[in-house]
Amino acid sequence: PIIGQENLIDAEVLGYHYSVKILKANLFAHNLSLPVEAVIFSPKAWQREYFKEARVTLKGKLQLSQGRYQIIHPKKVSATGEITPVYKTPLQNRTVVALIQQYITQETLEDFCLPQEIIDEILEIHHPTLRSISEKYKESLFSKKKVEALKFLEIYRHILFLNKKKTTYPALKQLKRDLHPFLDNLPFAPTNDQSRCIKEIASDLDSLVQGRRVVIGDVGSGKTVVIMATAFIADRDKAILMAPTSVLANQLFSEASKMLPNLKKTLVTAKTNISDEELQEADFIIGTHALLYRDLPKVAVVMVDEQHRFGTNQRNVLHKLTSNEGGSPHYFQFSATPIPRTQALIESTFVQVSLIKEMPFKKDITTTIIRNDGFKSLLAHIESELDKNNQVLIIYPLVEESESSKYQSLDEGRGFWEKRYKDVFVTHGKDKNKEQVLEDFASQGKILLATTVVEVGISLPKLSTVVIVGAERLGLATLHQLRGRVSRTGLKGYCFFYTKIEKSERLADLVKTTNGFEVAELDLKYRQSGDLLSGTIQSGKSFQWFDMSQDMQILQKAKETLSAYSK
Repeated sequence: PIIGQENLIDAEVLGYHYSVKILKANLFAHNLSLPVEAVIFSPKAWQREYFKEARVTLKGKLQLSQGRYQIIHPKKVSATGEITPVYKTPLQNRTVVALIQQYITQETLEDFCLPQEIIDEILEIHHPTLRSISEKYKESLFSKKKVEALKFLEIYRHILFLNKKKTTYPALKQLKRDLHPFLDNLPFAPTNDQSRCIKEIASDLDSLVQGRRVVIGDVGSGKTVVIMATAFIADRDKAILMAPTSVLANQLFSEASKMLPNLKKTLVTAKTNISDEELQEADFIIGTHALLYRDLPKVAVVMVDEQHRFGTNQRNVLHKLTSNEGGSPHYFQFSATPIPRTQALIESTFVQVSLIKEMPFKKDITTTIIRNDGFKSLLAHIESELDKNNQVLIIYPLVEESESSKYQSLDEGRGFWEKRYKDVFVTHGKDKNKEQVLEDFASQGKILLATTVVEVGISLPKLSTVVIVGAERLGLATLHQLRGRVSRTGLKGYCFFYTKIEKSERLADLVKTTNGFEVAELDLKYRQSGDLLSGTIQSGKSFQWFDMSQDMQILQKAKETLSAYSK
């Protein structure tokens, strides 16, 4: 026996007595071949139960007192000669172990069509043997193979859950139409990605099952052509298009007037006064969320631009509109926020995903990081662009002054610009007239001072320069969206990230690329992913083991395995 350290004893109980203050039990330790006294101070009822058995295995600190061996505050050992994992859960460990023994078995794991090499690693984690555990216990338990198995199992389970969420509805109508008249009428040839996406949507529409697809394309990638082609196929069977702002709705209506001359179109915003009769007669209805509060006709297709910008209640109304039991309209979402390849692959389990990566024309944007010493040259650049009749956008991080911010707010900075230049417009998120301000600026403004309210959507053909104050405070996706406001029509564009920090690896990486999908990969690298099922990506990790920025191969293997399981 080792005095002063924990010992394990195989004890025969010879007798015991206890009081409120102390319990003493006379034992014979067969593995040590000597008598031992167990001592427990302030014993609990469950500790007395130890000694009602004739033979018990205990562990505790052994000491020698007045010539007698004593084991102080022993704990009962339920199993010997084996390793029992300890799980950090609210449940008692023995309950968890019983569940593991029942459910983490060769048979149950085989039922999920898991590869045998994954099964072997998982079983070894939860049912470790003395042979499988080396002296470097943690090293062997979390070897590269075992970590990869945990990653595989986690993403496999996640995709399986997404699969179960996937629901299908019968389509209200199967739609088929020759697209050549539409394509021949375009003043340009669609890109390969646009053509592929239009074909995918045409295939969705030519089905008895409701088509559900998310179309994701960078700012300026030409999603509008895809939207108009979809409305063209719907033809007299009617289509609805919902946009998050009246500015966007007006722009889309204007495009529809050019591309779809033979369809009856109507625009529904808070400002338009459209009668119910006009609404019922229209083939293509374009509007804001004001549409949700009108008596809409039955339509074969519903399209939503930037759905994440609608509130929860609006989405619920929209869901009712697009999931009727008797037959549902085909439903397409469009987003200007590119996503990483990993996320696209995961989400394609739940809903069809189309990516538009090609640009109709190459954006020519020069991105520069500037600090205080570059302000004079920035002013010279702005004056040069205004002389060319171009427009400038300056984004401030906050509307009002804040002690916690080292940058000027919109309110603090506007005086400088308004004194120095003419036709300076100002707006922000809480400005009730922001849409009108944006419209007025587009037609007659020189400089627009704003917060990130202009992140999505509005087309400003003469905008050549965007300056983002405190750029390091914003996510890369937001910075890319703001940068995408310039050079919409091939105009030479300039983006300035103004910062007071000496060095930023994030900003330096963003300067090197204008490709939104590459930016999404960078964003994932720096922020990690959020909860995919909630429909939004926010900073913070949603997986314990799986890493979206590094584990693409594991994801592909999980998807392949799952497709075999589904069959």
